[in-house]
Amino acid sequence: MDDDRVWSFEKSLWTGGADHYRELVDNECLMALPQPPYVFTGRQAIEAVANTPRWANVEIDNGQIARPQEGLIVIAYTVKATKDGETYEAHCTSTYRRLAHEEWRVVQHQQTPRLVASAANKDV
Repeated sequence: MDDDRVWSFEKSLWTGGADHYRELVDNECLMALPQPPYVFTGRQAIEAVANTPRWANVEIDNGQIARPQEGLIVIAYTVKATKDGETYEAHCTSTYRRLAHEEWRVVQHQQTPRLVASAANKDV
């Protein structure tokens, strides 16, 4: 999968509907998300995310891609997602494995919400 397709694939996970999400996330996926129970197994993660409203706009910055072996892609990035006046920013990682030619599934995803320093702590 070339770099442009990797980012398109990842962005689609933030904006796509429940069926799209179920199609691209492996049943064996593990996710660490900033909400209870914090660590989700594949089926838990699929249902938790599939049943939430999707983001309308997603900006990915500082993206990095590693290909440690054939059929394995690891990415890291910062995301800013918005919908209906709500904004969510986080540092994320995802790992994809190839099942067959042009068939990829997410097997790991993690989100760490972006910390924003308050004005009072700006000089600390």
